Amino acid sequence: MTNPATTKPGGPVPAPTGPGTPSASPHAPGAVIPGAGPSGVSGSRPTVKLREAAPDDPPRYAPEWLELREPADAAARAHDLLDPLRIRLANLPGRPGGAVIHDLGCGTGSMGRWLAPRLDGAQHWILHDRDPYLLHFAAVASPRSGADGSRVSVETRRGDVARLTADALHGASLVTASALLDVLTQEEIDALAAACAGAGCPALLTLSVAGRVELTPSHPLDAEIARAFNDHQRRDGLLGPDAVTAAAEAFSALGATVRLHPSPWRLGPEQAALTEQWLRGWVGAAVEQRPELRAEAEVYLNNRLRACAAGELRVTVHHTDLLALCRPAGGAS
Repeated sequence: MTNPATTKPGGPVPAPTGPGTPSASPHAPGAVIPGAGPSGVSGSRPTVKLREAAPDDPPRYAPEWLELREPADAAARAHDLLDPLRIRLANLPGRPGGAVIHDLGCGTGSMGRWLAPRLDGAQHWILHDRDPYLLHFAAVASPRSGADGSRVSVETRRGDVARLTADALHGASLVTASALLDVLTQEEIDALAAACAGAGCPALLTLSVAGRVELTPSHPLDAEIARAFNDHQRRDGLLGPDAVTAAAEAFSALGATVRLHPSPWRLGPEQAALTEQWLRGWVGAAVEQRPELRAEAEVYLNNRLRACAAGELRVTVHHTDLLALCRPAGGAS
């Protein structure tokens, strides 16, 4: 889900390039943040190490992109799923050190910064990611207390969440992730559900793309770009916009109670910087999927960027949050 292209405003639609391509400073006028955007080159993966990779394989998400999207993520996450989660956590047997929360593909730690202050009691967060720099940032910037002032502690683990097992989650109170499901395959989602169910811990999996985007004012090319982007999301066996349904089915088949709730980004003039980066990634992925769209898409993107800069564009990017309440280990209800 990355877009390492570099372009200038008014220039061509970005042609995705290799992850090692140098790019302009994200603070320069018109620069595109490397690793930003909702999509990327075929075969690329997010910062979670889902497959074997060389030791020097670069991170797929730039910290600047994660920082840019964090306020929109926080505003979008489904608060309605918190009460059933709090009830489940409150009914867990007491553990020394409090709840143990595994955050998969933690990036810069935005999930912990959002969720930890909304939960009562002591918490120990275990942050998983493939990028040691992001892990360091997440640990340093993590919250230090919960909703009731109880202590929050953290540790980091660099590794492959696609190989997560029930044994690795032994003693877990909760598994969390953001924007992860849509870059997994069916096999990986089944494995994640099985690991959580085997450990008897709930899972809060947020901000999975739903495959629907609304732009105001509308444009005749909106739907075609969206279809091409969704097809791009499904490359290489990834589930893309089908992932949240697949995850709900996988958890349900293992006896979990599953709740789904919409969590859309609602981007207006106040989020123009995020909208610009998102647009470039969204259109760039569509063009990579369907190169014959390039000429039309170049004009389309330039028009959309001008409207964004003028404060005339609003975008709703639909996501879905999933809460899976797995049966506690030992069969307790």
